[in-house]
Amino acid sequence: MKKLLILAFGIFISTASQAQVKTGIEVLKDNNFKVLEGKRVGLITNQTGIDRNLKSTIDILFEAPNVNLVALYCPEHGIRGEYAAGEKIDNASDKQTGLPVHSLYGANKKPTPQILKEVDVLVIDIQDIGCRSYTYISTMGLAIEAAAENNIEVIILDRPNPLGGNKFEGRPYIDEPRLISLVSQFPVTYVHGFTVGELANFLNEEGLLKNKIKCKITVIPMEGWQRSMNFAATGLPWIISSPHIPRATTAYYYAMSGILGELGSFNIGIGYTLPFELFAAQWIDAEKLAKNLNDLNIAGVRFRPIHFKPFYHAQKDVFLHGVQTFITDYEKVPLTLIQFYVLQECYKLNPDKNVFELCEKSRLNMFDKVCGTSKIRETFSQTFTVESIQNIWNQDVDAFKKKAEKYFLYK
Repeated sequence: MKKLLILAFGIFISTASQAQVKTGIEVLKDNNFKVLEGKRVGLITNQTGIDRNLKSTIDILFEAPNVNLVALYCPEHGIRGEYAAGEKIDNASDKQTGLPVHSLYGANKKPTPQILKEVDVLVIDIQDIGCRSYTYISTMGLAIEAAAENNIEVIILDRPNPLGGNKFEGRPYIDEPRLISLVSQFPVTYVHGFTVGELANFLNEEGLLKNKIKCKITVIPMEGWQRSMNFAATGLPWIISSPHIPRATTAYYYAMSGILGELGSFNIGIGYTLPFELFAAQWIDAEKLAKNLNDLNIAGVRFRPIHFKPFYHAQKDVFLHGVQTFITDYEKVPLTLIQFYVLQECYKLNPDKNVFELCEKSRLNMFDKVCGTSKIRETFSQTFTVESIQNIWNQDVDAFKKKAEKYFLYK
């Protein structure tokens, strides 16, 4: 069935009817918040915790007569999305409700017994983007761990994975303790395919929390979501999940370029109008790089040359050259390997430009953290070929997906 959407200037666009997926907060509301009655509630959320009418989960729970919301806990970017990437957050009060806001992205990344003593249950409502290096799932996992240690139950209000539920890429390992951080907290594949509720159950039941401790977790599942859905198919509004994830489709490009972006040797669109969709540097021949990449015939992606000056951030006002990426088939594109294909072809064209030597030494550590290993960098830098790292990067991904399937809540 088709319907017409009327846009500005009298332009008509035909689009397929969208599904009406209900998120966990909407299902919870439909059931009159019964699972929260008689309990002191703490809420981990941010600006992405909303219903389809854009009302904040904070305000929904605060206004519900049978819910006693007593505390808020914020991840990176803040409780209402007011902080930049990496910016430390202090404890504060929420201006709208007056509730205390305990920071989980400041002195403490994991809730302490002191800030949990005022609650009986932790509710988590946050939009993930399907990548291990996105800090929200690390915050969730550490919060579940703390709840288990303090005999507090956890309720997850589930939301869609914008990458869908079938994509798993990148080895599910963190090789060394030094590599464990909020950008690589738990040994799951880099693109993990879970909803946050499924991931919470996986971490809990697979013994991946500290000392294999387990928590009482209840997932309030979505209604109407299917694993094959992209976010547009849900009919839900996308709320900017962090400053450089303005659209649900940006999540795909984050997986495609975010690892390489950690080096700082390339601009990946941060500071310009296409975050995570670009690969650029002053020394790149844009036309030659686009041709080389397109000649590889990588499934599901095409490239075009681009020239631009970032408006802010690193390399502000510097004239850069590179390629813009266009995903043509979300199911077939090998998202995480694209950045390594870019490195491969850049090195062919500029063998004097070793990006691992051009960057600051501290960035190499971040690169290893998001990869979960130093093996990728060390192996790739010997030959600059994707072939050299494919077996390492794809190690045990299929086995991990098979294990993950028993935690799927949706078909």
